[in-house]
Amino acid sequence: MARPAPLLLLLAAVCLVAAASAGGADAAERKATTVGVYELRKGDFSIRVTNWGAVIMSVVLPDSRGKLDDVVLGYDTIAEYVNSSTYFGALVGRVANRIAKARFVLDGKAYHLYPNDGKNTLHGGHRGFSNVTWTVKEHVGGGDAPYITLYYHSFDGEQGFPGALDVYVTYQLSGPYVLSVHMNATAAGKATPVNLAQHSYWNLGGAGSGDILGNTVQLFASRYTPVDAELIPTGQVAPVAGTPYDLRAPTPVGARVHLVMGGLSKTGATIYGFDTNYAVDGGDDVDAHAHALRRVAVVQDGKSGRSLELWANQPGVQFYTGNFLTADVKGKGGKAYGQYGALCLETQGFPDAVNHPNFPSVIVRPGQVYKHEMMYKFSF
Repeated sequence: MARPAPLLLLLAAVCLVAAASAGGADAAERKATTVGVYELRKGDFSIRVTNWGAVIMSVVLPDSRGKLDDVVLGYDTIAEYVNSSTYFGALVGRVANRIAKARFVLDGKAYHLYPNDGKNTLHGGHRGFSNVTWTVKEHVGGGDAPYITLYYHSFDGEQGFPGALDVYVTYQLSGPYVLSVHMNATAAGKATPVNLAQHSYWNLGGAGSGDILGNTVQLFASRYTPVDAELIPTGQVAPVAGTPYDLRAPTPVGARVHLVMGGLSKTGATIYGFDTNYAVDGGDDVDAHAHALRRVAVVQDGKSGRSLELWANQPGVQFYTGNFLTADVKGKGGKAYGQYGALCLETQGFPDAVNHPNFPSVIVRPGQVYKHEMMYKFSF
């Protein structure tokens, strides 16, 4: 996702949120709401998760020669995630991506949100789901299908969104080199928009190993949603045929990244790269309550021999090429990640869908359940 909004968060916020969540709770509940790091391991395949922001901190797997590498960008400590504005590995919401002018109308009532990307709302506002402590409901670190389930209660009016919302996410190593992500949310009392996204930055050569311009990407999407200079959709759903956005065949990222506009710098200069929502083929009738998985993307890294195949049940996927990463973004081991140091594949409802009736609906009404399923299949 493009230019992150600045955050004014301190490490102390972790302790304050955890303490507030656990006030009066028994020891088990206090432990569940204390920020920590949790590992899932299945042979030489492992991930680490923190309940701060439901962040995936690492994904470690072998390459074609058996060498283990961590293939997601991130930090060494929770404090760095708290003070970061990159969204590395986070679960973002209540509504991922952008909402134009930080407002929308639902059932005849106008709602005003927190603008944290210029005059627009990005990833749920300045205190979205990526900036809160989640409760650890279950954690099984080993065995045939290790998993962790996290829970967050979003109150009515949080960041301006209507209605209370109960949100769960489960990360599971569900097969040999398969990472599954299960998200669901239930609205209480009021209809509300819900559009969750998993925001990991992938570098299949290893985090900090260089750029991803040599990776080939294939997206199973014949259309995309054009945007204006602020990366707000125009309302069109246009064919990719004949444009630089056509990634239906495996295409080196570097062959197209300088042909597409990926936003504006603080000085108004054009930033090149993908920050584009694609309409996944077969997803025309998909809404927030969909269930069927469809193949979304395949990424291949020739140097390591690693491949990632993504399946999901959402109508869109945001393809982002790390356009706003800079050399001063220091990650694990102090490595500078740099522009195009990773790519994101954020399955989602369409950006700004609340303001475009022709887009698939992201509205969840009381009694309905939002379900977002993802499956990352790795090979080497």
